[in-house]
Amino acid sequence: MVITIEQKNIETITAFIEAFWNQSDMESTERFLSTDYQEHSYQSKEGLKQFAGKILEAFPDKQYTVEEIVAQGEKVIVRMVVKGTHKGVFFGTSPTGNSIDVTLYRQYRVVDGKIAEHRGWIDMMTMWRQIQGKTFPNAVT
Repeated sequence: MVITIEQKNIETITAFIEAFWNQSDMESTERFLSTDYQEHSYQSKEGLKQFAGKILEAFPDKQYTVEEIVAQGEKVIVRMVVKGTHKGVFFGTSPTGNSIDVTLYRQYRVVDGKIAEHRGWIDMMTMWRQIQGKTFPNAVT
């Protein structure tokens, strides 16, 4: 059985999500990210690690679950959810104890087994609504 580049790239991204986002292994970036890594959502590799640290502080029980993953050549698109309990300060908002269940999308480019590029999108409106335990007037959900 021949393993395609797409299958290898999916394995790389799945392993990165588990190590970095679920196990909070910040040093896993050294294993998974290329030396010329481009970060489009958090400005830099350090920015990515800082944001992940803020998520860990605010949601120490957070768990990311991949719901769909598709690869074509170097590109890998992931739809996943993050669930957790708001137990720490999150961008100035004190802990509420509320649960989050939020969808996010990630686009990766994998070159020679290393993640070379990332951009991501998260449903922040839903996240804030869940954290604050209320709906916003005229919000599209």
